[in-house]
Amino acid sequence: MSAPLEDFYAVIPAGGVGSRLWPLSRAETPKFLHDLTGSGVSLLRNTWDRLLPLAGKDRIAVVTGQAHEAKVEEDLPDILESNVFIEASQRESAAAIGLAAAILDRRHPGVIIGSFAADHHISRQRAFEFAVQQAVALARAGYISTIGIAPSEPSVGFGYIQKGDELDVDGAPMAAIVERFVEKPDLETARRYYADRNFLWNAGMFITRADVLLAELAANEPELHAGLVEIAAAWDTERRAEVTDRVWPGLKKIAIDYAVAEPAAAKGRLAVVPGHFDWDDVGDFASLAKLISGGRPDTMSVLGENEKVMVDASTGLVVSQTERIIAVVGVDDLIVVDTPDALLVTTSAHAQRVKSVVGTLQQNGRDDVL
Repeated sequence: MSAPLEDFYAVIPAGGVGSRLWPLSRAETPKFLHDLTGSGVSLLRNTWDRLLPLAGKDRIAVVTGQAHEAKVEEDLPDILESNVFIEASQRESAAAIGLAAAILDRRHPGVIIGSFAADHHISRQRAFEFAVQQAVALARAGYISTIGIAPSEPSVGFGYIQKGDELDVDGAPMAAIVERFVEKPDLETARRYYADRNFLWNAGMFITRADVLLAELAANEPELHAGLVEIAAAWDTERRAEVTDRVWPGLKKIAIDYAVAEPAAAKGRLAVVPGHFDWDDVGDFASLAKLISGGRPDTMSVLGENEKVMVDASTGLVVSQTERIIAVVGVDDLIVVDTPDALLVTTSAHAQRVKSVVGTLQQNGRDDVL
């Protein structure tokens, strides 16, 4: 792009631990602070670099927790301090994105905001920019817009968006109305969606005018909306801490999909742009193995000190964060994650179940390894 979009502000929600990537991802060092692709920078920094041509460094905001504020600012040295919005505690995506929308709407009335997760991997930058440009055009026309990913396989790991009628909006030639959202399907249903091609993966990207998002939030979750507006009114004043401490703990925990996107779709106010770029939410170690290997099932991928990992007739993924020598012999689809205080051994087929281990550790009070 030759210049950033004048009326556009990018928002990066940087929260959540990524429990399916334990023990690599922890409460103090969640997955968005890790280099999981071998690029040399974190997923968060990759997200910043991806959004920089679209918004410019002065119009990128990050919503994160108090525990991660210092690391986020260290990872993003060019971010304006005023554009780091701190959540007092984790309250789900509607509160995080709604807070950013409320603050930015007061600072820049009429601004268009786009929400992009801090921990996703995207390649094919020009295709990504083209999709965002179309979504911004839809936002200018009054829609809440999202970017759905053209499926590369019949995946059961993602929710889906069903496209409806095409829209005639200047600057958005590929846009369509959203017919409905669909939760993660079983394999047979996913195969039907893949063959249909009117179904797109839901990547959780939302682009709209901040005041339009807030109006939808007010209609569907009025108490949450009122709390966020009250906090935003005090945010750039000396009353910020007092108001936030009083109001934030009582805000409802709800995802932006349920609070805004799905109700907007039911009213015919949600539009989708197909994103023809490579996208991965790096949701578990199986997807990480596929990402690092470039989709090759016949290889053993290694993240860490390669010379300390010995592989013979094996496939899968080894993540090494210790001085220990790791030898893998004659095992397929293996996942080994070796950290100084915890060792995970599983298979690609069971990678999603790692989250249950985290739940058990929480129940047992083992916060020292979480």
